[in-house]
Amino acid sequence: MSPKAKLHIQKMLFFVIGEPRKYDPTFKGPIHNRKVIYPTDSRGQFCGQFCFGFCRNKPNLFYFNIMKCASPLVLLEFQCPTPQVAFDSPSSLFDHHYGITICPCDFCRNATIVREARQLAMKIFEDYTHSWYWILIGLVIAMVISLIFIILLRFLAGIMVWVMIILVILVIGYGIFHCYMEYASLKGTPGANVTLQELGLQADFSVYLQIQQTWLAFMIILCIVEVIIILLLIFLRKRILIAIALIKEASRLGSSLPQPCLERVCVCTFLSTSNEPVYKVFNDTACEYSRNTCKPETFNTSAAKLACPDAKCLFAFYGGESPYHKYLIAFQFYNVFLFFWCANFVTALGQVTLAGAFASYYWASKKPDDMPAFPIFSSLGRALRYHTGSMAFGSLILAIVQVIRVLLEYVDYKLKGAQNRFAKFLLCCLKCCFWCLEKFIKFLNRNAYIMIAIYGKNFCTSARDAFFLLMRNIIRVAVLDKVTDFLLFLGKLLIVAAVGILSFFFFSGKMKGIESTTPALNYYWVPIVTVIIGSYLIAHGFFSVYAMCVDTLFLCFLEDLERNDGSAERPYMMPENLLKVLEKKNAKTAE
Repeated sequence: MSPKAKLHIQKMLFFVIGEPRKYDPTFKGPIHNRKVIYPTDSRGQFCGQFCFGFCRNKPNLFYFNIMKCASPLVLLEFQCPTPQVAFDSPSSLFDHHYGITICPCDFCRNATIVREARQLAMKIFEDYTHSWYWILIGLVIAMVISLIFIILLRFLAGIMVWVMIILVILVIGYGIFHCYMEYASLKGTPGANVTLQELGLQADFSVYLQIQQTWLAFMIILCIVEVIIILLLIFLRKRILIAIALIKEASRLGSSLPQPCLERVCVCTFLSTSNEPVYKVFNDTACEYSRNTCKPETFNTSAAKLACPDAKCLFAFYGGESPYHKYLIAFQFYNVFLFFWCANFVTALGQVTLAGAFASYYWASKKPDDMPAFPIFSSLGRALRYHTGSMAFGSLILAIVQVIRVLLEYVDYKLKGAQNRFAKFLLCCLKCCFWCLEKFIKFLNRNAYIMIAIYGKNFCTSARDAFFLLMRNIIRVAVLDKVTDFLLFLGKLLIVAAVGILSFFFFSGKMKGIESTTPALNYYWVPIVTVIIGSYLIAHGFFSVYAMCVDTLFLCFLEDLERNDGSAERPYMMPENLLKVLEKKNAKTAE
């Protein structure tokens, strides 16, 4: 057999059975550091993988215009609408690949953007590596403070609420003072009188703290917040006393019950298959062939290229043109709908369970002797046994509204290039209306679940009863319920402010005595923002049980005022401290 024939057979075997393994002294068994996602070029071939010589040994991917990857179209098409080329080194880019000419200017522009973004990301990542343990300590401190706050509310609810209000006012006042001192210290400093508009967007946010206008803006915002809080305290004194009484009962009950933690586990299925690559027509101008299926081999001579000279045939996704793939976007919306339904159902189960436990306390004649031995588990059993359908129905209504909002956002994206102002106005109105509708349904569902937990009726009847009860007491709902929410928000704000101020002085190196322990950071705002966000989430988690307890007691309180009059035959079921605040008495108590 001739050498040429042997070589030809070897090439055929190479494509059929692949290349045999070679000795590798670094191979030590199963590879631990694995790559989950491989980039694909405009032909749909995996970079650095076997692909008939085009992108083998070329693990990197170049985007012709990387700014187009910021388009929301990426989330729908799973591909950036710009040519992409596999490469091994920058010098190999300045050639012709796949019919695409790479200009050095394009590479320099993209390289500059990528370099700046990478430098910023690396600096932020470096800050996290140097401060992660201090961030964890800050979050633990937030959790400890929240726990101590909840425990103190159990025994000193009234005092703690007033202390909380005063401390919030003092903390905001200190923030105003600190902003003024920073503003005054920068007076006369070169470059400190630059405006925020002149400064523009900066990657290093610490630059903004070196100009006077930043501290002036902070000071004005804090002054407005301080004035609003003080005015609310002056004009809502009576309502605040009733809200404090409700919080006292919530503290007494919330600490005697185990606080459940319902974890939401939703499995999101990525509806995509690794089948044959599908190519679409992408273009920058209007084209009737836009997003149509195309073939790269014959695209230059096709009708789409003749009608749209600037169009390109680019890889879109892996899949096919079967009915399944054609309706893939519908399946994705269906998946989103199931996610919303699942999440809303888990929320409803938690709310019905908590409401049933709290209501059993309120309506007990002798507290806590007439309560069930395990109120949480008793309420959970009733919810799962009798009210699964009601919770699923309420969650379904909310999920439908949420999916409609997602569809409106999708339509809004599709109409961005349209010039029809009426369509844009109509779409904006629809988005606003459905946002309000979602908020209203969440509020109505929450109160309907409370009525379900109390009376055991179906969802529609409970929602109607809750709505009419709230409408008959619209002033109390508008003032008292929101005042209670406001007081609980102040508690969260106090915890976040305390931890945030502590982290600011520590990470900025202004805490005297322990400056040496402060980690060296590129941007000290990175751990501070992380600690603040984490502290709020922790405080919100601790106060969420209180919020549900207060809402349940408030609805029971309204029912109690309507059902009973304090006589011996119809005594009030509310606790003694609420009776005192409302200046009401039961007949037995009076005797």
